[in-house]
Amino acid sequence: MQQHTKRITLHETHVSLGGKMVPFAGFEMPVRYTSDIEEHRTVREGVGVFDVSHMGEFFVRGPQALALIQRVTSNDASLLEIGQAQYSCLPNDRGGIVDDLLVYKLAEEEYMLVVNASNIEKDWDWINQHNQMGAELENRSDEISLFAVQGPKAIEALQPLTELDLGSIPFYHFKVGTFAGAQDVIVSATGYTGAGGFELYVKNDDALATWQALFESGKHLGIKPIGLGARDTLRLEMGYCLYGNDITDETSPIEAGLGWITKFSKEFIHSEQLKEQKASGVTRKLVGFKLTEKGIPRSHYPILDTAGNVIGEVTSGTQSPSMGIGIGLGYVESAYAKPGTPIAIGIRNKTVQAVVQKLPLLTA
Repeated sequence: MQQHTKRITLHETHVSLGGKMVPFAGFEMPVRYTSDIEEHRTVREGVGVFDVSHMGEFFVRGPQALALIQRVTSNDASLLEIGQAQYSCLPNDRGGIVDDLLVYKLAEEEYMLVVNASNIEKDWDWINQHNQMGAELENRSDEISLFAVQGPKAIEALQPLTELDLGSIPFYHFKVGTFAGAQDVIVSATGYTGAGGFELYVKNDDALATWQALFESGKHLGIKPIGLGARDTLRLEMGYCLYGNDITDETSPIEAGLGWITKFSKEFIHSEQLKEQKASGVTRKLVGFKLTEKGIPRSHYPILDTAGNVIGEVTSGTQSPSMGIGIGLGYVESAYAKPGTPIAIGIRNKTVQAVVQKLPLLTA
């Protein structure tokens, strides 16, 4: 294990639960406890808990808070009400993406930005560099633990632990209150699995007690700890982007199908150029696809047209535990981006047939 990987607060807990710890985004993280397929199914059918405490949390406060957020993010944060969250991205100054993130409006002049673990330092420097307006910034990434309790039975498992009415929190909204005895917990409905559920932002000091309370309360529902392996297959079935794979410093939000979080009702970093790109169209687009033959697509495999010409590259791929077929995301030349278009994936020395699919890839 590299010396400089950080440990999340409940590291020892995961080890004692049989979690296989691997280096991920600068942290030692549990990739699985039993098997990816079993953990995937637990979330789709019941309830599971991910410890995603490696994520970063920045607080932006003061009269200039909104002005800074509007400058550095692509979505329109002026539309947020208190208690609402928004998916957004930080465009860079050359057409790519610094990171994708969540913006929470906590109070009139207070926001929380939740960023990817691998980009904490990069994002912090980027936002500070553009803070000419003098908003107050605080990086509390090392003080906050984050548990994602996901699955159709999540409310049943969580409701006994809080007075907050969880059923009344719509998607991309949150409430703050006491949870399992811990004060000021942010309970948010912004899942990354498509299975329903909530995220709990708790202080590190409350992490262990909260974790134990979750498992006690959800015991009769078969609640289980879930690793990063299943998190990846769950998000991929939904077609959710993973930073570093499907979106990077080199991919534009327009190419990545993130036009819906790119609002030209305001000016932001590189907005003029992105506006032109949206108007004139892009040469490649991120698409979802399903294999129609046996095979597992992987990152960097070539995407081909029916004549065998390379038209793009897979950015994320897996065997879908829910559907039992190979699925993935990748960039293709725009002419091939329409759902229903036949394509093929070059898997080692074989050509495996596939078809472009509308997202989410998971269909009932």
